Amino acid sequence: MHVIAPSAFAQDVAVCGYPLSIFFIVVNEFCERFSYYGMRAVLVLYFKYFLRWDDDMSTSIYHTFVALCYLTPILGAIVADSWLGKFKTIIYLSIVYTLGQVAMAVSAIHDITDTDKDGTPDDMTFHVVMSMVGLFLIALGTGGIKPCVAAFGGDQFSDSQEKQRRTFFSVFYLCINGGSLLSTIITPILRAQECGIHTKQSCYPLAFGVPAALMVVALVVFIVGSGMYYKAEPQGNIMMDVCRCIGFAIKNRYRHRSGRYPKRQHWMDWAEEKYDKLLIAQIKMVLKVLFLYIPLPMFWTLFDQKGALVIQPDQMQTVNPILILTLVPIMDSVIYPLIKKCGLNFTPLKRMTVGMFLAALAFVCAALVQVEIDKSLPTFPSASQSQLKLLNMGAEPLKVKLPDNVQLELPPNQASEQYLTFGEEEIIVSVESRVGVTRALFLTKGVRETLLLPANISSEWLLTEDVKAKPQQGNNAVRFINGMLTGVNVSIAGAEPTLLEPEYYSNYSQIKTGITTFTIRSGSESCDYRREFGFGSSYTFLIHSTFKFGPSCHESISAVEDIKPNSVHMALQIPQYFFITAGEVMFSVTGLEFSYSQAPSNMKAVLQAGWLLTVAIGNFIVLIVAELAKIPEQWAEYVLFASLLIAVCFFFSIMAYFYTYMDPAEIEAQFKKNVDDDKDDRALKQKMNFAKDSVESDDEKDENKQTQL
Repeated sequence: MHVIAPSAFAQDVAVCGYPLSIFFIVVNEFCERFSYYGMRAVLVLYFKYFLRWDDDMSTSIYHTFVALCYLTPILGAIVADSWLGKFKTIIYLSIVYTLGQVAMAVSAIHDITDTDKDGTPDDMTFHVVMSMVGLFLIALGTGGIKPCVAAFGGDQFSDSQEKQRRTFFSVFYLCINGGSLLSTIITPILRAQECGIHTKQSCYPLAFGVPAALMVVALVVFIVGSGMYYKAEPQGNIMMDVCRCIGFAIKNRYRHRSGRYPKRQHWMDWAEEKYDKLLIAQIKMVLKVLFLYIPLPMFWTLFDQKGALVIQPDQMQTVNPILILTLVPIMDSVIYPLIKKCGLNFTPLKRMTVGMFLAALAFVCAALVQVEIDKSLPTFPSASQSQLKLLNMGAEPLKVKLPDNVQLELPPNQASEQYLTFGEEEIIVSVESRVGVTRALFLTKGVRETLLLPANISSEWLLTEDVKAKPQQGNNAVRFINGMLTGVNVSIAGAEPTLLEPEYYSNYSQIKTGITTFTIRSGSESCDYRREFGFGSSYTFLIHSTFKFGPSCHESISAVEDIKPNSVHMALQIPQYFFITAGEVMFSVTGLEFSYSQAPSNMKAVLQAGWLLTVAIGNFIVLIVAELAKIPEQWAEYVLFASLLIAVCFFFSIMAYFYTYMDPAEIEAQFKKNVDDDKDDRALKQKMNFAKDSVESDDEKDENKQTQL
């Protein structure tokens, strides 16, 4: 192996027992992960609310992007181990990565002022193209460097620093989640800022621009440490050699399939006629680990759906990295040593098995929480149904008669308690107060509507289309109905006022959780109405027909709750986050170190890529199962995935039981020694044959002389 040695200063300097170069690598990883997870935290929101894609399209593109991020490590590993080396691969692909982040920030620069007839911005083509180019470059960059950085960090340790190398992978994972934690908190805050020249919009350029800046920092930090790194040069096109060797072994085995030829201990031994035994031994090591990885994608299928477990708000996702930052040192310093003191051999594969089981347990908890959530959710109309609520806008009580002999009594300025469901498109409604009025109503299928009954029921009745899904992102949907005979201006939290016509209603506005102040004005008079909101609710506020400005004006406003706020406490999610995080620590951190420790010296990055490939396959399984299963109930989907993972966990435990741990360095040294011994034996035989030939030659000369005499 050709090696570019670090400077003498870097060789001698160590901090806390670690090579100084490690600190540049972990800072680089922290910044890079901040960049990646920061961009990813708002990506689906960008698809839905900026590019205006629907949920299915947004989710499909998101999972395809994540899967691509875990497919490209194979390319990065091949380039690093066979051509450029890990150091140059990280540098070049980080530049590609940075360009992708910049492209995403540029794609979000747009001040929407004009829309076409269907309400979609009419110039989205440029932004879609730029964002897709940006995502492709990011997938190529982050995926390409992913197997290289971990393996490059492991290369910095000498053989006498095996303990520090094992700890490094835990520290490395802490940096990943430290960057993830900060970015998941900060990036949504940046997105929530308003920016735009003509209109006020969510600030996606800032939300993508800061991760782009962090990627520049990551690249600069890594380059600064250049003189301190141990840089192992690539050993030729190792992947091509591996593929050819495997192909020859298969072809040779097929050619000699008859029983006349002696059996080989391993099918790769059929390549010994052409290829070096050391290469064959290295391939055996890699194939042995890759075979063990076959069941692992199922873990990532569950893990990459943990975002779906979030109720509200979206920053609840920060629980995962916070728990990781807590659990990793606890596991390394307390749990694992304690298990060892108890006399139990808690091997890496046993840890990974327990991690898979904990992940399955997390989804069982998620299913139980989802059942509680479903109990609190309203029942929305199907495509063949209509739902109707009635609102009395007058100061007199009303008696209402509906189909199927349904009778209601509506107090003044109040609505019916719940929506009524109808299968017919046309219904007859009779309303009685001082006079009686009967009319036919034409309802819309699949829609919730409210019938506004004015103070004078003989005048026109209005049907309003209501919210038919819970508001997203933890927001609340609110609207106002003016029951007076004069117009008023309504403004929300100091925003521009909206003129509300007499006995008419406003469009819905999105309100964040907390206390919000609504201001109602007419001429020089005003009224401030304050209300506290939870998460995911919808309200209709009725301004009474008898409304008067003054200190008690808020008493003349009725709140009609169309959709209840979330009643399931977010704390119920903590157990599932604890289990999924504990499972991740035991599975992912251990797997990262296991992949490095079991890989031959010339294929460290390749095996890291194999480990990351399981993540990509897991994301594809999400898309396939979600498409094929079509399970209407979310809790049932959680139970399905948990059951699949438990089954996979069982098979993996059997495979792990029969796995024999390897020391690649020792195996390689043994083969190299055998090669050297073979060379020595051949040299000795050549010397002995030469000496024998010399003796025989002398004997022949003596015989010839004797014959002549």
